[in-house]
Amino acid sequence: MSPQLAALQRRLGHQFKQPELLTRALTHRSFGADHNERLEFLGDAVLSLAVSSLLYERFAGSDEGDLTRIRAHLVREDSLHRLALSLDLPLVLRMSDGEAKGGGAQRPSILADATEALIGATFVDGGYPAALAVVRNLLAEVISSASSTDNWAKDAKTALQEWLQARKLSVPAYRITETRGQAHAQTFEVECAVASLRVATRGEGRSRRVAEQDAARRLLDELIARDKPGAGLRD
Repeated sequence: MSPQLAALQRRLGHQFKQPELLTRALTHRSFGADHNERLEFLGDAVLSLAVSSLLYERFAGSDEGDLTRIRAHLVREDSLHRLALSLDLPLVLRMSDGEAKGGGAQRPSILADATEALIGATFVDGGYPAALAVVRNLLAEVISSASSTDNWAKDAKTALQEWLQARKLSVPAYRITETRGQAHAQTFEVECAVASLRVATRGEGRSRRVAEQDAARRLLDELIARDKPGAGLRD
């Protein structure tokens, strides 16, 4: 095993009994058929459970809404991207030459997916206790220093829906308007519309989820601007 992979295991706090799982977790689909997407799928669920468990322990007096908001902050793409950078994942990802030349090893969505795949691989290799230990190791500092009263930013879709519901307006509808690029490096364009206000915006992202968040953020910004005194929400 390379020194870089050995160092990665030390940072994770888990020594793989099945090193091939570690290799697969770091393999982008552009590199070959034995890629990390199934491990990513598994890791997403394991991460959510592990973070939920840690938050349940840490914030004994918090309600479901607070815990859900904190969890959403911890598992969203930009948080996982930062974790990936702290683990030096760009140095060990395996991808095609074309993907690498296109900056794939620095792309937030790819790095976030690889982080989830690593957690999934740890779960397969050592079971839930091992995966929980890795998540605890990666997030211990931010969770231990956090407070349930911190201003944990709501994701844009949640913030938009709450803003509309507070005004008794219909919830937004999302639809994909365009998909560009190769299967392993697609860009999605999504429309977010509120029919009752006859307003819509479009967002882009490397996944449908990210594009929806971008569109929701743009629409919320527009509605807040229009709702200012003198602007006229329904103009």
